[in-house]
Amino acid sequence: MSVVPHIPRLTTKRLIMRGHVAKDLDDSAAMWADPAVVALISGTPSTRTETWARLLTYAGLWQHLGYGYWAVTDRVTGAFLGEVGFADFKRDITPSTADSPEIGWAFRTDAQGRGLAVEAVTAALAWADQSLRDNATLCIINPLNDRSLRLASKVGYADAIVGRLGDAEVQILRRMGREAHGAA
Repeated sequence: MSVVPHIPRLTTKRLIMRGHVAKDLDDSAAMWADPAVVALISGTPSTRTETWARLLTYAGLWQHLGYGYWAVTDRVTGAFLGEVGFADFKRDITPSTADSPEIGWAFRTDAQGRGLAVEAVTAALAWADQSLRDNATLCIINPLNDRSLRLASKVGYADAIVGRLGDAEVQILRRMGREAHGAA
């Protein structure tokens, strides 16, 4: 049972995106422990405890900011595929990205390469365009992560600038929401 405020349920052709529940821990922990998944994100597999803290953070994002992460599941089988959503992690990053919703995504290795991330990110951005007051968003990507950079470009992120997150160089990309494109 979810104890956080209403988290919108998004449905696409192949996916259901819903709020996380405690029973997602095992699937999420397996994904975040996979070296192939985290290689170009953090570089370090997460422990089960770290993943539990991540799930609690997701709930807190919805509670405090009105946006957060969704568990992405297969519409037919219900299988956990990954996570997509928005956050403001208050990162110590240069240049500052303070108060800007940052989109992120991660998918199990066996769910990659099938267009599922594009489908999920597109649904999340459609929600943001309708739901976020300032619907401009950004993403922060390792410059070696060609797949994520291509995905970001496909869904409208552009104008990459080089930033620093800790000791790492990152690409910071921005996407203007519906208002910038003249949509009602």
